[in-house]
Amino acid sequence: MAVWRKSSYSGENYSCVEVALGPVVSVRDTKARRAGKLTVSARAWRAALDRLR
Repeated sequence: MAVWRKSSYSGENYSCVEVALGPVVSVRDTKARRAGKLTVSARAWRAALDRLR
């Protein structure tokens, strides 16, 4: 079972994304949790974060 986390920068209006970390990383919209999720490998997730920094 995935453990979803949201940013500490998120406000009370739920306008953020949530992330579940593990061997694969899943990302979903807090406002539309049932709409689906994006899943990528942990390696791809790290590469994306490195590019954002």
